[in-house]
Amino acid sequence: MKIKIKKGDDIKIISGKHKGEYGKVLSILKKNNQVLIENINIKTKHIKPKQTENKGYIKKIETPIHYSNIKLITKTV
Repeated sequence: MKIKIKKGDDIKIISGKHKGEYGKVLSILKKNNQVLIENINIKTKHIKPKQTENKGYIKKIETPIHYSNIKLITKTV
């Protein structure tokens, strides 16, 4: 399937948990037909310390959304 959205385009989420929210495309994963959107669908990942002296931390990661769940608002030239 050909994706008509490019990096930097403004989009709107049309279905799912983030329905009605707006964002900007960060990257496109063509293999899975998914799109990474700025500040949308953020998951938290707990990182354990590698050595005894280090501390663990919580990392926030933007996860991809399927192409069918978004709508193009404005295109970048």
